[in-house]
Amino acid sequence: MPPSTTNSLRIAVLADSDTRWKWGALTADRITPGPSMEAGPRGGAQAGHALDGYLLRGRATPTARQLQEVGVRADSLREVTAVEFLRAMAETSYDIVVLALVGGGVQAMLHGLARVWEGLEKRPVVVTGYVGVVYEKLADGLLLRHGADLVLANSRQDAERFRAVYEGVGADASSVTEVALPFLGGTPYEGEHDPYTVVFAVQPSVPDNRRDRVYLLDRLIRHARLHPGREVLLKLRSRPGEHTTHIEELPYQKLIQRLDPPANFRLVYGNMGEVLDRTDLLVTISSTAALESLHRRIPTAVLTDLGIREVLGNHHFVGSGCLASWDQLDAGHRPVPDEEWVARQGVVAGGTPSGGGSYAHAFEAARERITKLLAAPERPPLSPYYTPVTAPGYLPGILARHHLGPDGTPLPGAPAHHREPGPVRQIVRRAARGAYRHGVQRVAPVIRRMGEL
Repeated sequence: MPPSTTNSLRIAVLADSDTRWKWGALTADRITPGPSMEAGPRGGAQAGHALDGYLLRGRATPTARQLQEVGVRADSLREVTAVEFLRAMAETSYDIVVLALVGGGVQAMLHGLARVWEGLEKRPVVVTGYVGVVYEKLADGLLLRHGADLVLANSRQDAERFRAVYEGVGADASSVTEVALPFLGGTPYEGEHDPYTVVFAVQPSVPDNRRDRVYLLDRLIRHARLHPGREVLLKLRSRPGEHTTHIEELPYQKLIQRLDPPANFRLVYGNMGEVLDRTDLLVTISSTAALESLHRRIPTAVLTDLGIREVLGNHHFVGSGCLASWDQLDAGHRPVPDEEWVARQGVVAGGTPSGGGSYAHAFEAARERITKLLAAPERPPLSPYYTPVTAPGYLPGILARHHLGPDGTPLPGAPAHHREPGPVRQIVRRAARGAYRHGVQRVAPVIRRMGEL
């Protein structure tokens, strides 16, 4: 594979949802050697490198509307199966490959890519990481990502935890590289807007039951009634029928149809950064939006109404100074974040939210590491921790979900492993995916509720 010059690096990003596409594409811009830090979140040629996007076909494959809302452009963008992606990696020369996937997807691609690039002296540099706060399945998710050249940690705290896990199982921890969330930034908060605006940022999977979701809606509506001079916004992640990184079985849009919100309450979609531009108080259960808000010094509240529990993810914010209940917020409380806790999360650490200070340097270690890897005369083969020897009862199932055998080769009958799909096949695929999404979004919840009767 011929090496590229720094000014013409070619990057591939494989993502399986709208949020992971956003993370992957922006991360590519941040970590690529060259003028990427000045390029902004638009990707590709504007940042001095070529960026090709691949969207992994599945339940959360982003729609055109979701991609437009993310606001990240690529030089090319297409939808693929895992096997089609591996074929593209065999046929096209890249310098860097970013795997913006769930852990199982990363592991499958690492084994598939190891097979595709077998014998190459200068295979692409492989990068992976997490789209936000890591509050569950720490060991499982990390070991599934082991084998990439860089496993990105979004904060000092995460970097320490990641290394401890790898070292604890005897795996090489040198791939762990501290960075920050790539989508932090925006205009720093400078004071109250007119009208004062409260935003509740929802999450697709937390909480996961109707009772708790209706409770949160009731409290948000009550806050709007108590403060008629405020604008109260319910910030939604997706429209009914769309999926994000997590399945949303009880969309707030449907739950609110039975309620009677006041005139100063409304639903909003769109880019989170644009919503934060007019936010005076950000409220959430545990969304990564809280870190975006804190980075801009916007007053931020992480709700305790449903308890502080691992299943909610708000336990991650213990010590942050942001934990509060709706009763406290109704009474006018505005949380004050703990500066030491915030700094450990890679948020406004020693600089201004607009990019000054240490945030502007947060990706330097990754860029330096990638520069050295690109300059090396050869790179060792990808070597994940999980192999048929270390995890013979676990790994084959992970690979099979992506139509790969234990050695990373496509299984017999794997879809389109030897040719591009024709027009008829593409139409059938779109119809099948629509039917699948309908089943997950509409039919499955009904069956589960019937089972609880």
